[in-house]
Parts: sequence; structure tokens; C-alpha cells
Amino acid sequence: MGEILVGTCSWTDRALVGSGWYPAGRRDAEGRLRHYAERFPVVEVDASYYALPSERNSLLWAERTPDGFVFDVKAFSLLTGHPTRQAVMPDGLPAEHRDPAVLDAVWARFAAGVEPLRSAGRLGSVLFQFPPWFRPGERAETFLRECAERTRGWPLAVEFRHPSWWEPGRAEATGALLARHGMAAVAVDMTQTLPSSVPPVTPVTSPRLSVVRFHGRSTAWGTGSKEDRFRHAYGEDELAEWLPRVRRLAERTEQVHVLFNNCCGDAAVRAAETMTRLLDGGGPTAVPRLPRARSAPASPPSPGPRPTPARSSSSSRSRGAAD
Repeated sequence: MGEILVGTCSWTDRALVGSGWYPAGRRDAEGRLRHYAERFPVVEVDASYYALPSERNSLLWAERTPDGFVFDVKAFSLLTGHPTRQAVMPDGLPAEHRDPAVLDAVWARFAAGVEPLRSAGRLGSVLFQFPPWFRPGERAETFLRECAERTRGWPLAVEFRHPSWWEPGRAEATGALLARHGMAAVAVDMTQTLPSSVPPVTPVTSPRLSVVRFHGRSTAWGTGSKEDRFRHAYGEDELAEWLPRVRRLAERTEQVHVLFNNCCGDAAVRAAETMTRLLDGGGPTAVPRLPRARSAPASPPSPGPRPTPARSSSSSRSRGAAD
């Protein structure tokens, strides 16, 4: 049985920082990361999508977190074909992902930025979240092959935002494509009421890793503001739907990362806490929580005693992030 690590898709999100989840005395960059990492064993670095990660930050993150804590680093927007602001490009390079020279330079910067985490054994995965217009076809397969070649030896995870990748009749080919490149498929939980809804399939395409990302179930997905798109507080019944799926993933992979992206206030950390308890076999709680799926083939002092990071009965651990 593989490990199940539960965490969130950021520890620095403005809404979380303003929610009061971080206690007084631990609201600076170092304090937030240490507080999070005492409670969860994995976190997704979301900021690396918006700007290239720096070696200095990666070194600090590794220093400020305990052994065993891992970071899933989201690939920079230019590397997944998303629009990229010129202001965040290095050395005045144009924000043009079709220019081979630009891609070479940006890949080199990204690789250097995550290398301290990789060297320290703290790189859980590099997440390639592709845009909704990234559809199955020869061009997409070429792009994936090139990504695999540039990241040889890295742990990789891929999330598709176009539902056709996992439609019946296509899912098996998609799984085989990712497996060929050693890429872990990302399963998602989101509303299933929209044409753009990605089905909640759980393929296993890597023996090392599976990833599940919970985006919330807002019907404003793809149209509203960030707050509208991710405003959802998971109920225990919604999380319980995923327990058998997550455990089946753990039976087939060395590690499963369960990450909550419903980043409004403290909704993500509360959902991660609840999921950890449920995986550990805990029953329903009387504490109120603010407000389906199918399977497919394939440091200031702490305010109190330092809590033990949550671990599930199937070796799950939950922790977190840093600035």
C-alpha cells in the first residue's frame, strides 16, 4: 500500500492568509510555511505558474520544512502554452512559447529554480496543467514528448482541462500515452454540470505517483472570478465519495497526493483536514463545515505543543507549503 499525502494547492494564497488560519506570531513567510508543514506533508507551489521559481526560494523551502515533506511545483505558464505576462519573462525575452530559443531559455531557468528541491529529495512532482484548448492530437502528443525529454528523471504529473482526453473510447489511449512518458495522470473533482467538466476518472499511469486535485464544485468554473470559480466548501459526504478511489490508487502506486484547490478563505485546509481524518477512519464530526465520480483505466515559537502531522491508516501524511 502506497503513502497517501494530503495537502492544499497553496499555503500563501491571500484568502488563506487573511482567513485567520495562521496564528499570531506565524504570519511571516517563514512562520506560515513552518505552521503548514507541521500539519500537512505535501503542498503545491502555485506561484511557479505565474513566475519562474527561484533557486533561493527553493533552498529556503527545503530548509524550513521537515524531512519527508514534499513540494509539487506547478509548471510555468509559458511551458504549458498558457498566455504569459511579458513582465514576468526573464532577461526581456518575449512571451512566445512557439520560439525554440525562448523555450530553451525558460526551461533552463525553470530547471535551475526547482533543482534545490530535487537535490534535497523534496520535489514531489512537477505539475503540467494544460489549458482547455489543449486537445488530443498529433501536436499535443509531440508537445508531451518534448516535455518528457526536457524533464527526464523528474517526477511528472499531467492534468488535462479538455474533457475529451478522458471520454469513453479515448481514455485508454490517453492513459497509454502518459504511461509511455512516465507521467502520472491527475484525477480531478469538479462540478459535472458543464460542457467543459472533466470526468472524475482515476487512471494509474505511473507506478510511482498518482495525484488527485479537488477544484470545488462551483458552476462558475471557467467563467467567473477566481473566487467564483473555486468557492466551495466540501461536505464530508462529498469527500467520502473519494475514499475508495484514493485507496485503490494507493494500492497501485507508491504515493498518492490529494490536493485541495478550493482556495477561498480556509476552505482548502479545512477540507484537507477532514479528508485526512476520513482516511484515518474517523467518523463524522459535529463541527460545521462551510459549504461524483467514476473510475477509468489506465520560526517564532509555536503557540502550543507541536502537533503531529496527520497520517492515514494507509500511510497517508498531510503537510504543506512555504512562501
